Amino acid sequence: MIAAFTTGFGLGLSLILAIGAQNAFVLRQGLRREHVLPIVLTCAVSDAILISLGVFGFAALAAWLPGLAPLMRWLGAAFLLVYGALSFRRAWIGGAALDPARGAATSRRAAVLFCLAITWGNPHVYLDTVVLIGAVAARHTDHAPAFWAGAVAASFVFFFALGYGARLLAPLMTRPRAWQWLEALIGGVMWAIAAGLLFGH
Repeated sequence: MIAAFTTGFGLGLSLILAIGAQNAFVLRQGLRREHVLPIVLTCAVSDAILISLGVFGFAALAAWLPGLAPLMRWLGAAFLLVYGALSFRRAWIGGAALDPARGAATSRRAAVLFCLAITWGNPHVYLDTVVLIGAVAARHTDHAPAFWAGAVAASFVFFFALGYGARLLAPLMTRPRAWQWLEALIGGVMWAIAAGLLFGH
């Protein structure tokens, strides 16, 4: 059960940590202290819903189609290997610093609607949370609730830490070198989980 929770937490966190519009927006709101609570709750609850679909919906579908779980296991491992390689590539190449403080102030309603749009309108979120997390969860069918709890906990921990800790994290997170180390860490976690899918019992 602890292993399932840890795997869920590690996978959930590594997927969320990838640099993207959603994280930049949460960081920007945290830096400005604008509507932080509704924004982080919107992100975390949205993730929880999608993770639930992946963990429990995928399990139900796999029970109906017995050959689906092994197939998704290999596809999930392949995706993680490619995803990890891309993270390592970004870590090697580097890039411009993230500037989350850009842009004009927004109302609470506009901020939440924009957050919903960049969360639910991103096609990668369905691949990450529903398909990929569902595939890894299939390896923990006996402890699916623990795996789900770990993945959901990762979302809440990350978004609340990013939103409310933004002012402390900003000097570090706006440095290209820090993002390179973060990408390398993400790549390592991805490859470790892929190895677990391929060689785990």
